Amino acid sequence: MSESLTTISPVDGSVYVERPWATPARIDAALDLARDARRAWRDTPLQERQAICSRMVDAFVAHRDGIAAEICWQMGRPIRFAGGEVNGLEERARTMIRLADEGLAPVRPPQKEGFRRWIQREPVGTVFVIAPWNYPYLTAINAVMPAILAGNAVVLKHSAQTPLCAERLQQAFDQAGLPEGVFQYLHLTHADTEQVIRDGRVDHVAFTGSVPGGRMVERVAAGRFIGVGLELGGKDPAYIRADADLEQAVETALDGAFFNSGQSCCGIERIYVHQSVYDRFLEQAVAWVAALKLGRPDDPDTTLGPVVRAAAADFVRGQVDEALAAGAVAHIDPADYPLDRPGSPYLAPQLLTGVDHSMRVMTEESFGPVVGVQKVASDEEAVALMNDSVYGLTAALFTRDYDRGIELGQRLEAGTFFINRCDYLDPELAWTGVKESGRGCTLSVLGFEAFTRPKSFHIKTAI
Repeated sequence: MSESLTTISPVDGSVYVERPWATPARIDAALDLARDARRAWRDTPLQERQAICSRMVDAFVAHRDGIAAEICWQMGRPIRFAGGEVNGLEERARTMIRLADEGLAPVRPPQKEGFRRWIQREPVGTVFVIAPWNYPYLTAINAVMPAILAGNAVVLKHSAQTPLCAERLQQAFDQAGLPEGVFQYLHLTHADTEQVIRDGRVDHVAFTGSVPGGRMVERVAAGRFIGVGLELGGKDPAYIRADADLEQAVETALDGAFFNSGQSCCGIERIYVHQSVYDRFLEQAVAWVAALKLGRPDDPDTTLGPVVRAAAADFVRGQVDEALAAGAVAHIDPADYPLDRPGSPYLAPQLLTGVDHSMRVMTEESFGPVVGVQKVASDEEAVALMNDSVYGLTAALFTRDYDRGIELGQRLEAGTFFINRCDYLDPELAWTGVKESGRGCTLSVLGFEAFTRPKSFHIKTAI
């Protein structure tokens, strides 16, 4: 392990950020400071916490253009879309600020003569947030904002690919007047990350990332009896029913598959299409994908940027090559994209047909700009294939028959079910997954529960 964090930009392979790793002394001081700061913060009235968090959002969005440029260069999101991350953080943060009154309110059972009774929601203490690079602000704020609103201290470990995001959040909280120590970040090695999870001064871990990363968190936290929230991977499906609005379905499902170069845990990675509309869907879908412009993400005309690193692109190339060898058909010719070559993070979009679940591209998370399209004969076949996965983050269905769609949705194994949309987090709805997509919940009024513990008050007044 080198002595410093180095971020290689996928834009041109240059070193974009260098930072020293946190020293053991710095880590120890940060955890002590969090432990001390949270005591006063938990006693700060909720209204004041909300006001500070609101000022933090104001300070953050004031730097929209600079933040967008940093996202572009750190992880490759096209500059024309990068500012949307700022918009998304603002939406989620302001929603959680508004919902805090309800989400943190005491629970009061029916009145009982001679007693006063209620359940109070108390902060858990210090929350350690581990955030990924693909949506570097959205994934972080899902845990950071409700944890701080609930009266906790937060220590953020961001991805080594997007370290400036942690620094920008610190800057915004500082400008808002958040007391020192309530929010901190640490640039940590993998080994030091494990040590922080083991540390008795950490009371909850909120992790967003890969399944192997989630297993590491569970293994290291085992026996500590602390809360662990895991938002992991996905192989999210979409089903185009016979009665779907095809134009809308193509636009929405394909955008869900290729936005952010397919690097979304809830992106569409496999599409099932009813046989009666399959040919028409495919024709429109191929035209949609072919219209994407692969290029440098700092070019305003680019609609498809590089994936985060060359190894990730080569992984997707391997999935596609295996599928083609097994009989799949590629509808996009990579030769038409000069930037796409082995060892490059620039990867041509790809749409495959003739696929089935014997192929990794239909079962293993791709996290890149590729989607398989499979023909089905019935709703029952579609539901069976959609559920045939170790993952269960989201599932999308396109139909005009909402009652039938909801009926099918009840049978799908997913944390979020969509009709006629996909790849979106509504901050007023719970964000959660099943199976290897993780456990726990963020966002909505339920999103405060992970960062609080119930304390019952039982007072006998008639003696």
